[in-house]
Order: sequence, then structure tokens, then C-alpha cells
Amino acid sequence: MKTIGYAAHSATSELVPFIFERRELRGNDVAMEILYCGVCHSDLHTVRNDWGGTIYPAVPGHEIVGRVTAVGPDVTRYKVGDPVAVGCLVDSCGHCDQCRHEEEQFCRNGRTDTYNAPDRVTGANNYGGYSKHLVVREEFALRMPEGLDLAKAAPLLCAGITTYSPLRTWNVGPGSRVGIVGLGGLGHMGVKLAAALGAHVTVLSRDADKAQDAHALGANAFLLSTDEDAMAKAANGFDLIIDTVPVAHDLNPYIPLLDIDGTLCLVGQLGPVPEPNTAPLVLERRRIAGSLIGGIAETQEMLDFCGRNNILPDVEMIRMDEIDAAFERMERSDVRYRFVIDMASLPAPATT
Repeated sequence: MKTIGYAAHSATSELVPFIFERRELRGNDVAMEILYCGVCHSDLHTVRNDWGGTIYPAVPGHEIVGRVTAVGPDVTRYKVGDPVAVGCLVDSCGHCDQCRHEEEQFCRNGRTDTYNAPDRVTGANNYGGYSKHLVVREEFALRMPEGLDLAKAAPLLCAGITTYSPLRTWNVGPGSRVGIVGLGGLGHMGVKLAAALGAHVTVLSRDADKAQDAHALGANAFLLSTDEDAMAKAANGFDLIIDTVPVAHDLNPYIPLLDIDGTLCLVGQLGPVPEPNTAPLVLERRRIAGSLIGGIAETQEMLDFCGRNNILPDVEMIRMDEIDAAFERMERSDVRYRFVIDMASLPAPATT
């Protein structure tokens, strides 16, 4: 299938229209027309090769919502016309212990990411959701809940599951005391999801102007992380803190905020951070942990939870040709809180 997307051809080039071929349907494949695609910091990091290993041309995008246009002969879960979604994963080995435990993101034999990763069968580089069409194994296509606004839902497929998974891992519910560090694309979803689970939610930020937004999103409290007195008074006050900051930063101010057996979970920054002081970890049995998206079953659980509670990201819709400007704004944190690309804006229809 010939289709069109937007691709970067180097770490310094703008994204431009790119014609390419999607694979022919295998027996258990679903073909979908992409209607909306969220814009994630990971897209920007990949395009600019910040993490190394980017294969060009690179078509980013792993927050994908669309409709089924065709199915392979062995597909049983979907039919043409169904609304479906695809997140950060499009394949895994299916038989290792992690895959059997529905934790495909930790596949022992290597998960297959939605873009900038080799297809498990052909070895060809995958292209992501900044495009008109996608072909994916039916096991990695997710059913969109009835009534959930498709135009706003795309960021749930990364920002949503990235914050939902640690909330579920650490059994957050009524009575839980949850802190969310940072109020961007991930952070604002963490607030909404934690509040819906019944937790007492506090937003931690260096920006006092975020307090009003934090409360509007459902937070119970706001803690200015540069206020040493307020931080001292908040000591031992949290069971779980989800740190969504996407750049290197000092973790030490947050560790004393944890109660005994409390956890600081990192979901934003990948790479080195300033050295943590281990004394408050050892003396109060606190933990620093990390979390990576979620498995397919947990992602479907998250979508269904959002459907029942009408939880959606706050988004700004853009055209496909506005992506470079959106990247620049995202670097300045000038978005509330997630960009979503309307794929109807692509310059030409695909041809087959």
C-alpha cells in the first residue's frame, strides 16, 4: 500500500512530505486510516537523534487513533469501520515470560517499537503515525471505547499509559497520597488519572503560575518546589511521586517527601541525573524506580477506564505542516498540554 507521511531526513532537517509503502496485509494484520496522531517528546528526541540510533528517513508518531480499512483473513477482533488505536508497540515475540505476563514492553527478545525499529518479519524500518495509513498486528491494535472523543484521545496511547501504569503498579486508590512532578503532557494526564482513581493529588512545580491549572485539572494541592519551607513541611507526605520531567534534573529535593516505603517513579528523563543522596533512601526505606509505558492489556484497561470516566487530554489541534513549529513550541513548554495532528491536513491522499 502506497501512502504519505511526514519524515525527517537528518537530525537537522525539517519534516517534509514522504511517500512510502506500507506492507501488504499478513493474515493477522489490521490496516487503518490514521485520523489523529499525538506529538510526544520522544518524537522530537528521535528526529534529532538525541538518543542515538535514529534511522533516516524517520516518520515519528506513536499516539495513533484511526479506523479500520481492511483486515487479514485470520483477524477476529476487528472489522472494517471500527475505531482503533495504536500506541508505542506494534510487535513482540509473544512467548517469553514478559510477553506471557502481558508486559510486552519488556519483551526479553526485544519489543518492536511503532517507529524507528525493525519489522520482526522483514527487518525493514518501521514508520510511525505521522502518516495516512498504518498496518499492524491485530494483537497490538486497541479498541477505542464508545463515546470517547477520537480527536482528543490520541495522547492517551503514550502520555496516558505512561502515567496510568505506575498508578496501577503501586496500587493507587482512595486514600493514596500522590505527587506529580511537572505539569506538561505526561503530568497533566497523571493528575487526571490519579484523581479519578480517588487519590489525594499534589502537583509539584518550580512555576507558581501552574497552581491554578493544577487545581483545574483535578489536583487537591500545589507545592512550589523552590519553596524550601513548604518542601520541608511536606516531608513524609507521599506514598508515590511520579516524576514526569523530561530532562536531567536533581532528584534529591523529592526523596524526603516520600513516606516510609514510598516510591519516586521516573517516567520522563532517560539518562544520567545528578547523584542522589542515599541516606534518606536507606533510613526511611524509600525507593527510586522507573516505569516504561505499559503492556497491551493494561493499555486497553486504561482506555476503558478513560471511557467510563470521560478522561481526555487537554489538546491543541495542529495541521501536519505545522509540526516543526510545534516541536519548537514543545521545547519551550508552550503547549497546554499536548499537540495532536489532524491527519486530514496531509497534502495528498494515499494511493494504492
